[in-house]
Amino acid sequence: MTEAAEDWREALRAKGYRLTPQRELVLGAIERLRHATPEEVLAVVRESSSAINLSTVYRNLEVLEELGLVRHAHLGERASTYHSVSGRPHFHAVCRKCQKVTSVDPSVADGISERLREEYAFEVDVAHLTVFGACVDCSSEEPS
Repeated sequence: MTEAAEDWREALRAKGYRLTPQRELVLGAIERLRHATPEEVLAVVRESSSAINLSTVYRNLEVLEELGLVRHAHLGERASTYHSVSGRPHFHAVCRKCQKVTSVDPSVADGISERLREEYAFEVDVAHLTVFGACVDCSSEEPS
């Protein structure tokens, strides 16, 4: 058993849940894909089990988010995208042209976070932040 799987089991048990095979498959898919919609998670899970359907994936993602094992972000017009919290903390920069998602260290947002705190008495949840724009490759392309 991996250390991550044992951590998941402990977190689930502490809240009265078990690490079922379905939850383990969903968590494994999230870890593998890094950022994934429920449909993308299902495609990976189906490589191991055809018995799991999309509603099972959604239910498990909801429980796993409630337990703080995964987070969701809105990375465009598609369904919410989920990622594991086991990696380094980050927020997202999304290219509107090619849809590339870049994980950004939270310290990059320190200036805006501090300013929002001081001027508006507002605390930023940087881990839920998504910034849209154009990646360097797309911004340097000549218009057609």
